[in-house]
Amino acid sequence: MAFRTFSGRFLAGLALTGFMLAAAGCQSGDNGILNLGIGKKDPTAPPPPQDPKILASQLQAYCPRVTVRDGTAFFNTYAKDAQKPKPKVKRTGDAALDAAAQAEADAAAGTPPDESANIIYQASVSDVTRDCSRANGQLTMKIAVAGKIVPGPKFSPGTITMPIRTAVMHGTEVLYSQLHQYQVQVTDPSAATQFVFTDSNVVVPEPTAQDYQAFAGYDENAPKVTTDKPKKHRKKAAATN
Repeated sequence: MAFRTFSGRFLAGLALTGFMLAAAGCQSGDNGILNLGIGKKDPTAPPPPQDPKILASQLQAYCPRVTVRDGTAFFNTYAKDAQKPKPKVKRTGDAALDAAAQAEADAAAGTPPDESANIIYQASVSDVTRDCSRANGQLTMKIAVAGKIVPGPKFSPGTITMPIRTAVMHGTEVLYSQLHQYQVQVTDPSAATQFVFTDSNVVVPEPTAQDYQAFAGYDENAPKVTTDKPKKHRKKAAATN
């Protein structure tokens, strides 16, 4: 009977000790005795890659940024002066000396003259902005260009015309391109005149990604507008027998 009582107490004590150890391990967190490292994060492991997909809300808020390309932020006009005749070189009879003198004269004639005194006006773009709206699968942009006009020595008050181009591209594809002959009235030749040009009719297909490019600036190489004059038809003389 004593053996059975001792054995029962021993087993009960082992059970109580095991329960206490298990409870202590559960409460010890990462430093517990029963923690085998399961589920523990490696601090040196790289973070999971982010999802590159654009949310629909981000795409709806997307409005292509307007950029001014190099060489299109300024527009200068000059008065046309009579071209100076090419200097004549006196011949000495010595082929080497004559060739050297001719080369020097050609180099002097090829040097571009100082045209600062012939400037009519200088125009420049100081800022660009845009606004976007969507409807029926199309993106409508309003592109605004702000700048100033500085009269030059050859300026006279009146209306000036500046060639401003607005364009939207998708990679190498031109979605929209329009040249505007924008007119500004300038009355004070001693002060700069501010202007704001707006193209409200930029309509392109609604983008499926943030990969549109919008441009605005001067286009000096645009072909000039010409008016076709009616051709005069000459009357044929009546044939004589």
